[in-house]
Amino acid sequence: MEQVCYTVGGRTILTDFDLLLERGVNRTILGVSGSGKTTILKLLLGLIHPQSGRILINGMEITGRPEAEYREQRKKIAIVFQGGALFDSMTVGENVGYRLFEEGRLSEREIEEIVREKLRFVGVELALNLYPAELSGGMKKRVAIARALAADPEYIFFDEPTTGLDPIGVYNIVSLMRRLQEAGKTTLMVTHDLATAFATSQRFSLLHESRLAFDGDEEALKACPLPNVREFLQPTDASLFV
Repeated sequence: MEQVCYTVGGRTILTDFDLLLERGVNRTILGVSGSGKTTILKLLLGLIHPQSGRILINGMEITGRPEAEYREQRKKIAIVFQGGALFDSMTVGENVGYRLFEEGRLSEREIEEIVREKLRFVGVELALNLYPAELSGGMKKRVAIARALAADPEYIFFDEPTTGLDPIGVYNIVSLMRRLQEAGKTTLMVTHDLATAFATSQRFSLLHESRLAFDGDEEALKACPLPNVREFLQPTDASLFV
């Protein structure tokens, strides 16, 4: 993303925002709730469009292009939504294989093998024939990760992956993200959960008042002297009710 500006309903969300997601480098975008973190993912996926600036995927500029022209590039990206976004009327197996069925390139048997493999990877293979309503919050997140993996993407985006989970659920998601990174996937996460961010990422971007306030590694982030960065990392009484 280069100098991206995005405004909605008269409210400025991003101003001259830059982001570089390098292959094999796992990045977290930090910021308070409502700061525009999820908006960045939507822009990268082409779901919404900036007022100005450029967005490129693997060197192809998608800004202002018809979706059909960059559809192949977008297929290299998968997203795990905050709530999982599973289809309630479908079983776990049908949810995970949905994109593959829609593409119609593989046989039903091949898709079933992939579905079982991805569910096994996230540890919920026994839930194959269950419906989302029968799953815990942590299991829904893991099924959502399996669905994201089904099409073998290069990049996986995570939108607040540990929100609402108990400590065991958080541990499972962090472990899965590490395994994905070991398998060569590049991840981009948006969150305000510092513990999860530091456990899974090498690079960090911090949003503050629509602008990029920090970009760097964990050591530089923790040593950054900027007041808005210090307040985010270590809130004080001055932050009360702000």
